[in-house]
Amino acid sequence: MKLLNRSALSVRPTRHFVDWINALEPTVGDDDLTLDDVERESTVYLIPEMDTPEALEAFVRERYLEILETELRAWEEDERQWPEALDWALFQRFLQVEHSYLAIDLDDETALEISEVDDSLLLETDQD
Repeated sequence: MKLLNRSALSVRPTRHFVDWINALEPTVGDDDLTLDDVERESTVYLIPEMDTPEALEAFVRERYLEILETELRAWEEDERQWPEALDWALFQRFLQVEHSYLAIDLDDETALEISEVDDSLLLETDQD
C-alpha cells in the first residue's frame, strides 16, 4: 500500500443530474437510466490535502465549474445541450460531494501514471 499525499473528492450524481441525462435522449418506460445506474459511473478527484472543512469548501467553490463541466462532458460532449447556467446552484443540485482525508493506493504492482485529462480519455473510459 502507498499513502498518497492527497485527499479525495467522490462526486456522485443526484436525481436532478439523472433527469437531465434522461432528457438528452428521451426513452420509453424502463429504458431510462436510474440513479443507481449513473452512480456506478461516479468519479473520484484527487485534491490537495485538506485539514479543515473551511479549506475544503473554499477549494470546491474555487474548482466547482471544472468539476461540473467534466461531469457533464462525460455524458454529453455537445455543450449546447448542457444546462444554460453553469453556476454554484447547479453544481449543488446536480452533484453530491464526499470528502476523504486520506487517499491510499492498494495496487502494489502498477506504478501510478500521470496523464492529462482530455475528451478522448473520457471517451475511451466510456467505451470500456
